[in-house]
Amino acid sequence: MFDFDLHATEGAARAGTLHTPHGPVQTPVFMPVGTLGAVKHVSPGELVDLGAQMVLANTYHLYLRPGHELVRELGGLHEFMRWEGPTLTDSGGFQVFSLAGIRRIDDDGVEFQSHIDGSTHRFTPESVMEIERILGADVIMAFDECPPGGSDRATAEKANERTLRWLDRCRVRFEQLVAEQPEGPVQTLAPVIQGNVFDDLRREHARRVLSAGDWKILAVGGLSVGEAKPDMWRVLEVLDPELPRDRPRYLMGVGYPEDLLEAIGRGIDMFDCVAATRNARHGTAWTFANGQVNLKARRFARDTDPIDPGCDCYACLNFDRAYLRHLVAAGEHFAHRLVSIHNLRFLVRLAEQSRARILEGDFTRWSADWLERYRSAGV
Repeated sequence: MFDFDLHATEGAARAGTLHTPHGPVQTPVFMPVGTLGAVKHVSPGELVDLGAQMVLANTYHLYLRPGHELVRELGGLHEFMRWEGPTLTDSGGFQVFSLAGIRRIDDDGVEFQSHIDGSTHRFTPESVMEIERILGADVIMAFDECPPGGSDRATAEKANERTLRWLDRCRVRFEQLVAEQPEGPVQTLAPVIQGNVFDDLRREHARRVLSAGDWKILAVGGLSVGEAKPDMWRVLEVLDPELPRDRPRYLMGVGYPEDLLEAIGRGIDMFDCVAATRNARHGTAWTFANGQVNLKARRFARDTDPIDPGCDCYACLNFDRAYLRHLVAAGEHFAHRLVSIHNLRFLVRLAEQSRARILEGDFTRWSADWLERYRSAGV
């Protein structure tokens, strides 16, 4: 289980298949984010229809509400969400570390206050493994320290060391839990490679992570947290030769259209991001013909074209920009649903197209043309 078949490469770009207990995942893949056990405004059936293969849920949020024990009582994450496909839970570390001012970090773990009611809680590598084991996702992430963008070298080095110590503790506790509950869900633990934008720290951390266990999936964290885009691309180029070819690579929290293509071209297989649904709530949609557009704009008031004429999503096949502009301007929640479906399909389809081009051996030319047209499109 969790084997990865690599079918084709073109330069650093890769097309493969990740096998999971809940079905195969064809890569490259964009994974919608269901923070609280639901992708905002989109049903599980609609996710299937738009081509989603794997979805995420957030450990921090589900721990606070409704509680991981209740999720287990109600059948585990898959049954709770009514999602039959593969799932992944993050460790909650990014959310906890984002609570600057209401959390305290030490070598044992992190004490934090709930953003809901101010109550005090503590995450340790062991407790996070216990929570993720109870939630029951296929892929569970190790608890790591993610320093903010712009951190100095000393901060990045300290975070790397702590992440490695915590990774070892996560591995030990996860193995204990599996041994104690052999009838439990089939899961794999994935480590997170940190190092900020320092090339040598990234290389060193990758090597030490790889020596710390036989990992089925490798995640790259600490990017898209405020650093310049060229720094992100350079870090991915640094990591590409360090990472084994027979393991999928997951770039955490990255999911704008340009980012997907740039990262796929640098060896990344898996992506997630909340931007698709977050932008949709503000009336922002991605299109191939016009780049990123704000559907609130007056110029769409009588526009009878779909959001994106080349798109095959439910929103584009059934509604026009004039109607969507009206819904967005009126604050109608149906607009959030329709634009969310479109944006998610846009990213899922972009990953599908990338896979097809890699298999055909034409990804480099195609992606360069796609990016040039997208970036130059009028907005």
